[in-house]
Order: sequence, then C-alpha cells, then structure tokens
Amino acid sequence: MTGAASATSEASAPLTALEALQREARWATATPQQREVLKRIALQRDRWAAARQAREQALAQRAARTSVPVDAPLAERLMVFARLHPVATAGVAGLALLLGPRKLWRYGALALPWINKLRR
Repeated sequence: MTGAASATSEASAPLTALEALQREARWATATPQQREVLKRIALQRDRWAAARQAREQALAQRAARTSVPVDAPLAERLMVFARLHPVATAGVAGLALLLGPRKLWRYGALALPWINKLRR
C-alpha cells in the first residue's frame, strides 16, 4: 500500500522536461551528441514553461488588483480605473468621440498646465 501511495504522489508531482526526457526510452539509446541536443531542448522547454507560468501569475495578480499604489505610472492607474469603472470610462470615450480630435487637442492644451501643476 505504501508503494502505491508513493507512486501516485510521484506521478502527481510535476516533472521538468529534462526529468521526463531521462525517463524515456530514447534517452537510453541516444548517443552522447544526441543526448546533448536533447538536453538543450529540454532545458529550453523548461525555461519557456517557467516564463509562461510567471507571465500567467503576473496577469492573475494584475487582474485581481482593486487598488493602485500611489507611485504607480499614470497608464497603470488609468487601466485600473477603467476596469473598476466601465460606465464612467464609456462615458468619457463617448464624449471624446462626440467632441472630435480638434477640440480634444484644444482642451488638452488648455488642461495640461493645470494637470502639471496638480502633479507637483
């Protein structure tokens, strides 16, 4: 019973690509040169898997965020605001479409000195 329990726990543990390769039959029959190539491929797959996992983890943390640090960049703060307040974002986008690009540039040029003064 303990042998079966250890086999299931060993099977459920995630293997690296290199460990999985070394358990395959082709690893035993490969020449040393082929083993080097297979080893490099397995290490590259492990790096890709780690990068994918880190990217997914960062996306999950970013999606779960409901507040923004004070020192966060403006773009990040705007994205979190847009995610938390979709109706207000749609209203601002609709107003921008209604005004048109010429008036947006004009009002932006007027508001920019005020915004810079508030940031200080």
